[in-house]
Amino acid sequence: MFRQLLSAFLACGIAAAALPAGAGAWPDKPIRLVVPFSAGGTVDVVARAVGVQLGQRLGTPVIIDNVPGAGGTIATQKVASAAADGYTLLFTTPGHTINPALMAKLPFDSEKDFVPVSLVAQIPELFVANTAQPFSDLAGFVQYARAHPGQLTYASAGNGTLPHVTMELLLQRLGVRVTHVPYKGAAPALNDVLGGQVAVKMDTIATAGPHLRNGRLKPLAFAGLRRSPLMPEVPTIAESGVPGYQGILWMGILAPGGTPPERVDALHRAIADFSRHPDYQHQLQAQGVEVVASDPAAFGRQIHAELKQWADVVKAAGIKAD
Repeated sequence: MFRQLLSAFLACGIAAAALPAGAGAWPDKPIRLVVPFSAGGTVDVVARAVGVQLGQRLGTPVIIDNVPGAGGTIATQKVASAAADGYTLLFTTPGHTINPALMAKLPFDSEKDFVPVSLVAQIPELFVANTAQPFSDLAGFVQYARAHPGQLTYASAGNGTLPHVTMELLLQRLGVRVTHVPYKGAAPALNDVLGGQVAVKMDTIATAGPHLRNGRLKPLAFAGLRRSPLMPEVPTIAESGVPGYQGILWMGILAPGGTPPERVDALHRAIADFSRHPDYQHQLQAQGVEVVASDPAAFGRQIHAELKQWADVVKAAGIKAD
C-alpha cells in the first residue's frame, strides 16, 4: 500500500517553486535526508515523498539515506556530527524524544545538537480491541479495567516503543492497571490481538483498517486531537474523558546544530509550500497520514515538552529499553 503511495508521489510532478531571493548558491549539490528506519516502511515512504517535493522546490536532488538500528540513535548521531551546512538533515519521529528517557548515555543532546526545521506529517494512533472483548468504547474499557485490575492485557511492538509509552501515558491519566505484553515488532503484536491472546493495542488506521473492515477488530478511540475524516464516527480519547491526550507518530526534519538560519528558513518555507498542495495532501490522507507543517520554533517547543513528558512516563512506569 505504501509503495503505491510512493509511486503516486513520484508521478505527481508538481511544478517546482522558484528559489527565494537571496538564497545565493545554496543548495548547489544534493541534500542527504537521513532516515532512522529501513527502506519500505511507512516512515521511509513518507520521507521519500517529502524528499521528492523538497528537491523540486530547492532545485537539487534529495537523497534518502536509510540508517536503521539502535532505536534511531545511529542515524541521529550521524546527523549530529555532520557539517552544519544544510546538506545533511534528519527525518525523525518520536523516538527522538523517547530515547533520552530510556538510554542513560546518548552520544548527542536531542535539543542542543539540532535545529528544528518543521514537522511534515503525522499518524494518530488508533486504540483498538479484539472483537471478543466486552467493551466497545473507551468508557467501557475503563469500567472493565477497573473491575478487573491487571487482568486485561495490551500489546506493543516492544519496550519503549511509541505504542508502549503512549499506552502507559493513557493508563496513568486514567488511573487503571492493564498488563503490558511486549513483542519484537508491530506485526506479531497485532496478530496476537487479532487472535484474542491480547485484548487491546495502540495501532493506526493504516495497519488496523483491513481488520476493522472485516470485523476482527473494533475501534475504541482515536489518539489524535481531532476525529479522523476516514472514521469520523470514532471519538477521540481527548473527547472521551482525557482532555489534551494525544498519541501520534509524528515525522519531522531536524538539521545539525549551528545550521545557518537562512538555510533553515529556506527549508521550512519549501516544506510549508508543498504541504499546502491539495494533491500532496490527498495522497497522504488517503492512507491515514495527516500533512502538517509547523514553524521551527513550534517544532522546538514540541520536542522540549515531549522530552519531559516521556521522562516522566518512563520513570512512573519503570520502563526499561530492550
